[in-house]
Amino acid sequence: MKDKYRVLYQPIKIGKLEIKNRFVLGPMGPGGMCNADGSFNERGIEFYVERAKGGTGLIMTGVTMVENDIEKCALPSMPCPTINPLNFITTANEMTERVHAYGSKIFLQLSAGFGRVSIPAIVGKVAVAPSSIPHRFLPEVTCRELTNQEVKEYVKAFGESALIAKKSGFDGVEIHAVHEGYLLDQFAISFFNHRTDEYGGSLENRLRFACEIVQEIKRRCGEDFPVSLRYSIKSFIKDWCKGGLPDEDFEEKGRDIPEGIEAAKILVEAGYDALNGDVGSYDSWYWSHPPMYQKKGLYLPYNEILKNVVDVPIITAGRMDDPELASEAILQGKTDMVALARPLLADAEIPNKILEDKCDTIRPCLSCQEGCMGRLQTFATVSCAVNPACGREKDYGLEKAESSKKVLVVGGGVAGMEAARVAATRGHKVTLFEKNSYLGGNVVPGGVPDFKDDDRALVKWYELALKDLEVEIKLNAAASKESIEKFGADEVIIATGSNPKNLIIEGADNVYSAEDVLMGRKNLGEKVVIIGGGLVGCETALWLKQQGKEVTIIEMENDILQVGGPLCHANHDMLHELIKHNKIDVKTGSYISGKTDKGFVINTNGQESIINADNAVIAIGYSSQKDLYNEITFDIPNVKLIGDANKVQNIMYAIWNAYEVARNI
Repeated sequence: MKDKYRVLYQPIKIGKLEIKNRFVLGPMGPGGMCNADGSFNERGIEFYVERAKGGTGLIMTGVTMVENDIEKCALPSMPCPTINPLNFITTANEMTERVHAYGSKIFLQLSAGFGRVSIPAIVGKVAVAPSSIPHRFLPEVTCRELTNQEVKEYVKAFGESALIAKKSGFDGVEIHAVHEGYLLDQFAISFFNHRTDEYGGSLENRLRFACEIVQEIKRRCGEDFPVSLRYSIKSFIKDWCKGGLPDEDFEEKGRDIPEGIEAAKILVEAGYDALNGDVGSYDSWYWSHPPMYQKKGLYLPYNEILKNVVDVPIITAGRMDDPELASEAILQGKTDMVALARPLLADAEIPNKILEDKCDTIRPCLSCQEGCMGRLQTFATVSCAVNPACGREKDYGLEKAESSKKVLVVGGGVAGMEAARVAATRGHKVTLFEKNSYLGGNVVPGGVPDFKDDDRALVKWYELALKDLEVEIKLNAAASKESIEKFGADEVIIATGSNPKNLIIEGADNVYSAEDVLMGRKNLGEKVVIIGGGLVGCETALWLKQQGKEVTIIEMENDILQVGGPLCHANHDMLHELIKHNKIDVKTGSYISGKTDKGFVINTNGQESIINADNAVIAIGYSSQKDLYNEITFDIPNVKLIGDANKVQNIMYAIWNAYEVARNI
């Protein structure tokens, strides 16, 4: 381990509580981790214990409701101590005892709720807020203003929940949140809070709710019971449901840095023992849940400000999985602790691996948000695109096979590599055939843009894992029916992936696939048309624009990112905004019908126009390559078809399909 990494393992105190190292499991929505009575279920217990086992010093649970009457949520969606305190204590105590066995501490994150950002699938089409303001996701809904008495009921419920948490063995609590635009944040921000009672008006009044909460907890649990606060120093709100991009000049409608500094001082003075800091809001969700288009360590400049104005520990998340970045941030006084949320979904062993000088074995988080935020908002469960066992560690882990088999994997994309990894981990003898001179399949061209460096890291991780597992890899080896029969495998897994769809444009000989362009096989002029506004088309357009090219996207749908786009709207929204901010021309409801000497012919709702461009780039999707499977399926036993070859989807489903199939060989 590098000497500079030692700072990551120095103990630190939150209040009087000592944490063994500087790693924090960042709080995430605990979808699928609780029972209908608000207690933790077995999945939740195993999830948090697994991260403690991996070496994390402080485990921060996800959102826990303090009550379920004022803002009634469908259950099970989140834990809630006050519904059935006895069962909550029973189940949570099992979890805290097991976490403590690894020398880790654990905080229960307590929430006042969603307010105007409530998720309709959980709360329905009603919402509360500090004032009568528009709902974030439901334009037809105006939020009901909370009564003064309801605010006081919330404060009391925080005290009760914290006391239950203390009895359950939790070492402290974190309050969620004067951050991200949740209910407490709505009270704190004048843009949302129009009240005229003691909870509205001045900054001190708008923070009264949050201050009374920590004071009530300290009264009920004692001054030495640590209370952290999830806090955003800046909101990045341009207007209702509109966020500001990095380096964009705009008028902040939410909390800006000067007020954020004053608020932090007031909150610490009220009794908060740590600030778990970030920036952003639901109106600018790509700050609160940063996609790959955001820089790593994006919160550090803001949390350094906090570090210099308050005297409590500062916790920083925001793509902090690089130990170089993390250690330098602490050494340079930008933060005190490093929170890893999504990275610890991808690999629960990050702290242990850094300590053991095994950084190259850390499975990278892609910041794709498909398995975490995407599945949480769509299916109310949390997992990980690159780690299928995440969130179901006990019942979906890998065990050794009863007998070793000879397994042949055809195709070295992520599905083929995952199938080979899982099969070899279980004790099978695995050989992988790949027709190209490299592994990675479509992830290789997709990972060319600078903002996709974690995709490239994933391929390297697989290469190392397969080498360590002694998987025999044959590159430049195009499999055939004859070669598969000759190989004589007990099990054959076909992972031949997909190829880019082609498009013939009459009169044009300067039309290339996005793959050829990204791989440098074709050179483009200065004016480029991208045909297809899905994820590949938009990311390719952004990459070309960053090279200084003039780019136009042609899309048949009524908007970009309508087909095959990201599941998580943080990724969707930021890419959408980046296209607009970078002045990439987008023509929707359009298609190219031909080419003349003057340029490409664009048809928009039956009206033709000409666009002058040097080249066109095709990004209209992929076609499954299953010819080999179709050829052998009736003649060779035990053949499985996985990944894009089975159905074109995304990296997550390619990996998950492969894991499921190989796990059961």
